[in-house]
Amino acid sequence: MAAHRKPRQRSANGNKARTAATIALAGAATATGFDGTGHAEPELTPGQVKAKVHELYQEAEVATEKYNGAKEKAEAAGQRLKDLQDQAARKEARLNSARDALGSVAAAQYRGGGIDPAAQLALSDDPDRYLQNAEFVERAANRQHADVARVRRQLREIEQLRGAARIELTSLKSRQTELRRHKKTITGKLGSARQLLSRLSAQERARISDARGTDRASRSSTGARDSLAAPGPVDTQAPNARAAAAVSYAYQKLGSPYVWGATGPNAFDCSGLVQAAYRSAGVSLPRTTYSQIDAGRRVSRSELLPGDLVFFYAGISHVGIYVGNGRMIHAPNPSAPVRVAPLDEMPFTGATRVV
Repeated sequence: MAAHRKPRQRSANGNKARTAATIALAGAATATGFDGTGHAEPELTPGQVKAKVHELYQEAEVATEKYNGAKEKAEAAGQRLKDLQDQAARKEARLNSARDALGSVAAAQYRGGGIDPAAQLALSDDPDRYLQNAEFVERAANRQHADVARVRRQLREIEQLRGAARIELTSLKSRQTELRRHKKTITGKLGSARQLLSRLSAQERARISDARGTDRASRSSTGARDSLAAPGPVDTQAPNARAAAAVSYAYQKLGSPYVWGATGPNAFDCSGLVQAAYRSAGVSLPRTTYSQIDAGRRVSRSELLPGDLVFFYAGISHVGIYVGNGRMIHAPNPSAPVRVAPLDEMPFTGATRVV
């Protein structure tokens, strides 16, 4: 006689697990399609890549100018902190000398016994001489009081210097935090741009780079360098010799690589190139585009002369040096070296004549 087995009941948890697995598989099948391939991120066309890369470069340049400004302020705060520390150290040295002198006087008085002046007069064999000496001692005591007051004043000055130094140290730390934040933004934007460009062929990347300037210069190309020689006598076109010297410097730097935060002599960002060009002409300019636009007299586009600074984008995040004929020299972005380009390459914001 066959044994009767009780049918095994399926657990509710087992049913739920199998149902969840079935749903997951069905979802996976729906996501991948019947051919088993997943839906990859939509492939961008070279034109879309170009637009996105340009946007990332622009955002990185905005962050670069903020980085440059924060760096300039951090360096200034660091210098002020150093000056305050130097002043405090010098005052502390003088204070220690004054304290040593007061200590010597106090020790001498202690050794003298500090006898009451009336008793000293009564016991003196020569009262007249005693009175003369007492007058001298009184004057010395007055000087001693003045020395004590001077020490107290020096202590107050040192404490004020230390307080100012603490404020500068706080400012410096804040600027350093700001620098790190902007640096992270810049490297992130540039990294994203590199990833996008890596999807393209070498020919497509070259077309994207060349599309933003027909006057591309390269130190490895003698012909390109020769074709970008300064057009005509710059001295007669520029408003003065210093502007002409700045333009000549910019021409000499054609083909130099773009490096964010760089001010030369072998690499530049946009405002770094402008600052270096005018520094070579003996003119000191601020570090950032935001400050450079206010470093001289504003001029209209129709008034432009070689050497004028030309600014772009609503946020004034890019600058170049006008060289005449509707063209400028600028440091574009990491995809292109310092080169000549038309003003119409970017949205024009304004211009400044600094000399």
